[in-house]
Amino acid sequence: MKKKIAKYLEISKDIISEIESGYLQPGDKILSENELIKKYKISNTTARKILLEIELKGYVLRLKGKGTFVVNRSEDMHLTRILGSFDTMKDSFSNNLIKEGLTPRNLMMEKVILENGISTNVNGRNYSIEGPVLKLHRLRYANDILMKDETKYVSMTICKKIHLQDLDKSSLFQLYEDKYNLQIENVQRTIGTTVQYPDTLNNFFENEIPLAMFILNGICTVGKGKIVEIEYSLYRGDKYRFAINTKPELLLS
Repeated sequence: MKKKIAKYLEISKDIISEIESGYLQPGDKILSENELIKKYKISNTTARKILLEIELKGYVLRLKGKGTFVVNRSEDMHLTRILGSFDTMKDSFSNNLIKEGLTPRNLMMEKVILENGISTNVNGRNYSIEGPVLKLHRLRYANDILMKDETKYVSMTICKKIHLQDLDKSSLFQLYEDKYNLQIENVQRTIGTTVQYPDTLNNFFENEIPLAMFILNGICTVGKGKIVEIEYSLYRGDKYRFAINTKPELLLS
């Protein structure tokens, strides 16, 4: 007679299959103990054994007070980011990496107030922020590999004295909402490509051969269309993948 597989092993195998198939992506939060109990009608002990089994096999990481997250197991450490995912944008770069089991490091290259403002072009349209504007130029690392060269410009007319805030503790989006009581109205982004050569001016990636890059241009607006943030960032093409989520009403016929 074939021995029946334990319930906790059966459920943990199903969750691992969702991770291996890509249905659950690195950084995604899996069901909590209480959610497992409710979904599968199991005991607390069984739910705990499920989470422990998946963690011991190296598929997830439990963060105290936050939940259990799928880790990045890719050999080449690719990061997949979903364009239009507000949850990802709202959380900080560091927290998103920690959820994937990676070690973040941020290097502030420039933090300066521009009195004359800044402008950019997104989706063929010009946008500008009048001064004063806070310029933040940061290099973003994962496991000591430079992943992103990020420059953001923040309106100090809307976010007064933001330069005095702890900008490493939380994301700018969290600051806009929690500190300045702003409601994010719209985020527009365009993705382009370029190549960084070893001798490219202001190249911080230290690449010895030509390296493909994603260029991200973006704006963030709050109430009445006011632009609170402009972004210009470079992402390593060999380390990033971008996915797109859409809705049926947005699909072209």
